[in-house]
Formats: sequence, C-alpha cells, structure tokens
Amino acid sequence: MKERIITGVLGAVGFLLIAYAGGWLYTGMMFLLAVLSFLEYAKMNRTPLTSLQTLIGVGIVALLFLSGLMKEHMVPTAAFLQDPAPMMCGLALYMVLIVLSRNRFDLFQMAYLFVGAIYIGYGFSYMMQTIWKPDGLTWSLLAILVTWANDSGAYFIGKRWGQRKLWPDISPNKTIEGSLGGVLFGLVMSLIICIVSGLGNFVFAIGIGLLITIVGQVGDLVESAWKRSVGVKDSGTILPGHGGVLDRFDSLIFTFIILYLFQVV
Repeated sequence: MKERIITGVLGAVGFLLIAYAGGWLYTGMMFLLAVLSFLEYAKMNRTPLTSLQTLIGVGIVALLFLSGLMKEHMVPTAAFLQDPAPMMCGLALYMVLIVLSRNRFDLFQMAYLFVGAIYIGYGFSYMMQTIWKPDGLTWSLLAILVTWANDSGAYFIGKRWGQRKLWPDISPNKTIEGSLGGVLFGLVMSLIICIVSGLGNFVFAIGIGLLITIVGQVGDLVESAWKRSVGVKDSGTILPGHGGVLDRFDSLIFTFIILYLFQVV
C-alpha cells in the first residue's frame, strides 16, 4: 500500500507539472507513454519487442500522433496523415509481413497487434490533441483528475467495504461498492473543477462527471479482459505498486476516445 501511494503521488505531481507546461513537452510525454504502453501490450502476448511486427505497431502509433498534430495545425498537412491512411498503412504492412513470414506471423497475431496499436494510438493522441485546444488544459485536467478520483475511490472504498463482485469473470477483485465509491469521488472532483474553472454549471458537472466515471470504469474492465485473455496479472512492472503504464492509463485511453466521439474534446 505504501509503495502504491508513494508512486501514485510522485507520478501524479510530475504528470500534472508537465500538463501545466503543455505544448510540445506534454505532447512528447504522451507519445512516450503511448509507445511504452504499446510495448507492454505486445509483451503481454509474448511478442518480441525488437521484432518487425512490434516496430510496425509503434509506427502506427507514431503516424496517429502525427495525424493528430496535423489536425491541430502543429505539423504541415500531408495526405498520408489523413484518416484513415495511418491505419491502412499499418494494415498493409502487416498483410505483407504475413506473406513474407510464410505465416509464422499469422492473422491472429496481426489482429492482436493492430487492434492494440489503433486503440492505444488514438487514445493517447486524443489526450495530446486536447491540450492544444482552447481551454485544453482545463478539459484535460477535468478528464484526468475525475478519472484519478474515480480510480482512487473505487480502490479504497472497495478495499474497505467491498463485498459484492462487480464483474468476476473479467476482474475478480472489483466490487459494486468500490464502483459506486469511484463514481461518488469522481462526481465530487467534477463539481470542484467545474466550479473553480467556471467550465459549467451543476447539471453539467454531474453529467460530465457521470460520463467520465462510468466510461473510465469500462476502460479499466477492457484492459482487465485483455490481461485475462493472455494470462497476465499486470501489463508491466515499471511503476512500483501499480504495474505498467498501460495499467495506469487504461481508463484514460477509453475515456478520451469516448469524449472525442461525443465531440466533448
């Protein structure tokens, strides 16, 4: 517990300082986190990190980031960065690799890596794009801090009062009590941020808070399902007490994807 808290506090402070700096520093951090997350994802399925198929996945993530920067007018416009070109480029390379490897790299391995590269690439790219928008820091902090409050509330309330399992087939340690505690913590954080920043009224704060907390918990379950399907407990060990980068950003990845789809960010 002590190790988890220390890592969480130090990581949160460092992350928020870089978010406050914004711009290219935050963009660089997001790209680094995206690459580390994808490498963890590949390793979860025992794919060598120096293999060509892993490098293609990293390339897809990089192209999605460049595409996001192009949308925010931070890099010159280029046809190969227009959606869905980055995805199609990666798909084509993977198809060719299947043939060249004589099916030693097969369709199922390709599907695993391709889905992960798109999911992780878009999730972190949307986080990055948000910081470049008007009021981007406020929106970023809203999504990030509400998600962190949600995660913390679910963990501590679940530890103390959790009894009824939320979704045992996917994540046996999560409880209904913890889930409700996470939503409550997230709503309080949403109200605080909206009041302090003037981003929205009470109804808006509750609505956006509910959206972020519920979607964040779904994102957590998504990664739990991934880990269960490949038989691992954590995506990595880089963060003492927390696991890997992907373990810490699973909720945010899904949250920013949904917020982008709803055109909130």
